[in-house]
Amino acid sequence: MTETLNRQVHLVRRPQGAPVPDDFRIVDHPLPVPGEGELLLRNLYLSLDPYMRGRMNDSRDSYAPPYALDAPPGGGTVARVVRSLADGFAEGDLVVTPDGGWQTFAISDGAGLRRLPHDMAQPSQALGVLGMTGFTAWWGLTAIGRPQAGETLVVSAAGGAVGSVAGQVGRLLGCRVVGIAGGAGKCRQVVEEFGFDDCLDYRAPDLAGRLRTAAPDGVDIYFENVGGAIREAVWPLLNNDARVPVCGLVSGYNGVTEGAGSIHALLMSLIVKRIRLQGFLNADHLDSFPDFERQMRGWLDAGQLRAHETIVDGLDRAPTAFAGLFEGHNTGKLVVRLPD
Repeated sequence: MTETLNRQVHLVRRPQGAPVPDDFRIVDHPLPVPGEGELLLRNLYLSLDPYMRGRMNDSRDSYAPPYALDAPPGGGTVARVVRSLADGFAEGDLVVTPDGGWQTFAISDGAGLRRLPHDMAQPSQALGVLGMTGFTAWWGLTAIGRPQAGETLVVSAAGGAVGSVAGQVGRLLGCRVVGIAGGAGKCRQVVEEFGFDDCLDYRAPDLAGRLRTAAPDGVDIYFENVGGAIREAVWPLLNNDARVPVCGLVSGYNGVTEGAGSIHALLMSLIVKRIRLQGFLNADHLDSFPDFERQMRGWLDAGQLRAHETIVDGLDRAPTAFAGLFEGHNTGKLVVRLPD
């Protein structure tokens, strides 16, 4: 290893609305030096996820603290151990980090690292379909959605990292799956590549009417990733005893919120229809991760599940790629690839 600098992307101001490149700055720092019991990691893949937008706000009203200014945001990475002063890890080991961050190199004490096979064909999948993204889709659908064969599942952001997996798992468990995504091209991909029964473009007119046609028997499970107008179109179609895993509310991450009247109507419908509405964090359920990994690997190896990735090359492109998340530029998991 001949590098002497650690390139980082710093968050230099809190985004106002949608994030823009000027909210970030590329900074070079001296290469960090591990101390006793620590590892020097070289990040190979960086996960970009919508939840990061909330942590860029200066708010303590969240499940995670805000990112500091003038420092790299956190984020999961696939990394290689380039120097080890910690027991249990050797130089060359491939690992997944929970918070390697928007930078080329990181220091770790080994806590939370998950070792990957040296010969893993697509290590980036450990951030997506075989990582926290896939686990989020699998746990939310199976534990909260509790799908039964013959039921109707609707998935918002169906072309995204979580939605594309949730819909495929629903299909494998016997559901009729209707996706909602942005654009006719993405909807075609959701049907043709991910195997959904139908997909509706939320940008086209009369989403509510088209959804009634696509789900004539109502909706038994709604996997919520978006909120806003999409939720409003789905909600009247929920059947009695419907289940709604709430994974995210991306429509409000850039500062757009719903009025009190719509929230009141939503809460009243929970009573009338006995709907189960439950938010969740994958970090609370990591004891289920081995079961998830075993089942997902089986489906992948059998060719029953597709793992689509949008890979962007170069750490310098992370800010623009991140902003594109909220405009639907990615399909499947969004990953930044760094040189090995």
